[in-house]
Amino acid sequence: MAIPKTMNAWRVRRPGPMSSDPLEHVSAQVPRPGPSELLVAVRACGVCRTDLHVTEGDLPVHRDRVTPGHEVVGEVVEVGADAGDAFSVGDRVGIAWLRHTCGECTYCRRGDENLCPKSRYTGWDADGGYAEFATVPAAFAHRLPDGYSDTELAPLLCAGIIGYRSLVRAALPPGGRLGLYGFGGSAHITAQVALAQGAEVHVMTRGADARELALGLGAASAQGAADPPPVPLDAAILFAPVGDLVLPALEALDRGGTLAIAGIHLSDIPVLNYQRHLFQERQVRSVTSNNRADARAFLDFVAEHHVSVTTPEYPLSQADRALSDLSAGRIAGAAVLLP
Repeated sequence: MAIPKTMNAWRVRRPGPMSSDPLEHVSAQVPRPGPSELLVAVRACGVCRTDLHVTEGDLPVHRDRVTPGHEVVGEVVEVGADAGDAFSVGDRVGIAWLRHTCGECTYCRRGDENLCPKSRYTGWDADGGYAEFATVPAAFAHRLPDGYSDTELAPLLCAGIIGYRSLVRAALPPGGRLGLYGFGGSAHITAQVALAQGAEVHVMTRGADARELALGLGAASAQGAADPPPVPLDAAILFAPVGDLVLPALEALDRGGTLAIAGIHLSDIPVLNYQRHLFQERQVRSVTSNNRADARAFLDFVAEHHVSVTTPEYPLSQADRALSDLSAGRIAGAAVLLP
């Protein structure tokens, strides 16, 4: 395809609540790929809660006037001179949150590149997919499974991958009872992975539509966000960025259970009571980004076990409305922007 000189894009003009119009719609130069990068024509970009945290200022500014978006599916239109031969012009490719690690630190060497102090991220440190074109280092681009549309694939690149890592961190035993707190883009994918692995899933979330979606996907129960599940849980994952929910989630755990906190941002956690919340070897684990091994394992899994991705669609020109709807809890599933 002929590559234009300019494109439509969104930038974070000034981080703040969505009611303050923090995003601006601009005509920008199409980025040029570096020697080791790919230039990708964006076909779909998922709307992630992390985009909301970047836009509203919950996360500190890493790049002034950044273009958000890190669940990008697109077509390679240019390959940098040093990008290798893993990808060619015309390939369908995925761009995810993690876009750089040093490869040399203790964490990288032991396989924990998600903890690399020099890690960088799409849509936070570098411009992302709320635009018609984006770049990605070839080493951090992802091959995508067949059998899914571009729209279905986009949420898998963060909501899916982070949910998968959260499930690993939650240490759910085979056939165990899993609680999911919050049921948005990531949780509704994670629920299907857990169900395919033989888990019994219970959902706690505020929205009636989300509870209906959970039951339709096979959850054993669905109730309010802070309500107790009908059975003790072997593991739980907190997807909602609400620190108040840590306490009821811990209380819902059976002896030896683990709560994994999936988000990059969480409001303050109230004071814990040791006997009620932690005794009997219950534990809390955080989840920090993902590594490329997680992404490969998850994408291989969904290639073999098809997941149903609920994807309300918005035109790229309405990215601000999509984030406002996400902030207000009006989205069931994982919204996707289409240029």
